[in-house]
Amino acid sequence: MSKSATKIAGIVSIIAGILFIVAGGVTWGIVSSQLAAENITVPEDSSMLPGDKVDGPFSAYAQAQIINEHALAGTEGRTYAELGAAMREVEEGSEEHQALQQQRTSVMNASFLRASLFTSVVSYGVAALVMGLGVLWVLVGWALTTLRSVPAAPVVAQDRTPVTV
Repeated sequence: MSKSATKIAGIVSIIAGILFIVAGGVTWGIVSSQLAAENITVPEDSSMLPGDKVDGPFSAYAQAQIINEHALAGTEGRTYAELGAAMREVEEGSEEHQALQQQRTSVMNASFLRASLFTSVVSYGVAALVMGLGVLWVLVGWALTTLRSVPAAPVVAQDRTPVTV
């Protein structure tokens, strides 16, 4: 590769890296502001970040975990699928069936909330990955732009006389 082509590749890499860093940072900021706008606070009974405002990846994860704990506590530890199976075992329309349906609806809503929070956590991960790749591209670009051409070493002819045995 010629010196000018290497320099151009380096400059393009640096520009791409800067764009990646900016895009990742903007994504991180948007997700954070959207979560913060919901005014969610991790409940005090959470084992992780109790009382913290949900506006980052760790607090979103903590909120998702405590939602699951609360949902399972309200169903005696039964999941959505287990509640569906229990509903098939009782008479439809009975008080027990209606109670199971209410529990199942509650667990379903909790599942939707958890999925939304986990989507935020994944978004943070992707934003961090993109910013990390941006740093890598900047470093590669910097390395390419600082390469120096080294003159080729002169070739010295060696005396090669045939040897007979």
